[in-house]
Amino acid sequence: MKELESERANGADPEKPTVCVLDSSTYVGFWVLRGLLSKGYTVHAAVQRNGETEIVKKIRDMEGIEEGLVVYSVDVLDYHSILEALKGCCALFCCLDSQEGYDDKMVDLEVRGAINVVEACAQTESIQKIVYNSSLTAAIWRENICSEKDVDEKSWSNQDFCRKKKLWYALAKTLSEQAAWALAMDRVVNMVSVNSGLVLGPSVAKKNPQITMSYLQGAAQMYENGVLAIVDVNFLADVNIRAFEDQSTCGRYFCFNQIVNTEQETVKLAESLSPLISLPPRYECQGSEVFADRLRNKKLNKLVEGTAC
Repeated sequence: MKELESERANGADPEKPTVCVLDSSTYVGFWVLRGLLSKGYTVHAAVQRNGETEIVKKIRDMEGIEEGLVVYSVDVLDYHSILEALKGCCALFCCLDSQEGYDDKMVDLEVRGAINVVEACAQTESIQKIVYNSSLTAAIWRENICSEKDVDEKSWSNQDFCRKKKLWYALAKTLSEQAAWALAMDRVVNMVSVNSGLVLGPSVAKKNPQITMSYLQGAAQMYENGVLAIVDVNFLADVNIRAFEDQSTCGRYFCFNQIVNTEQETVKLAESLSPLISLPPRYECQGSEVFADRLRNKKLNKLVEGTAC
């Protein structure tokens, strides 16, 4: 808490608008919330009614310290609860993740949640922009990925392939993002999406285990095809805020710091995710093979440089 107090010595900036982060109790949502508070924004932290997790408790403790923080309990399947959290906000940072992991039923629930969130934004006059957090897994999965030179923001994962391979996380992110885009365009809502790689950060193996393992389903194929990428959660939060603040942002943004395509990098990744991922005792790197990377993030580079589109 002392760290947050030092970040916010001057409190909320009255000249900055009010924004909403839903779901603030997800790993990514919490770091986006922190980033916004550190910049002086007043934030409506919408947390799902799914129990008092460690992150939820921390957010509620922060509410007593942070003058610019108001906590709302919402259910993404309850449209009216979302409307309450959005009142007076000019933007929504959408960070939907199932903390219990993914199966075929969760795919449908996340799609319905995404539709409710975008519809609620469309019905809230003060909302000017949605920053929708999606995933690279919504773009990388298809039968012939090894034959494609580039995978960029125009790429989408194949739904049938995801179902066949039971890649439920990838399917959920693909369908929910597509549903959000379709509705946002129909309702003329300004939206951008941030499609992140595997999120790494402080205590991620402990605080975000189910999402991490869901993302890594099919990791060997991702690695061999040059589409296994990682992103630091602080950087991801900063990109979210840049995507909101830069009025020229548009469409999708692939967000990652590094493509994991060597054996040394996979070992380092496994070590950073211990004990979720474990290596055999005395494991040593044997090969020097480097797989060609296929992911492109030119749009992200432009955003970071200040020329978003």
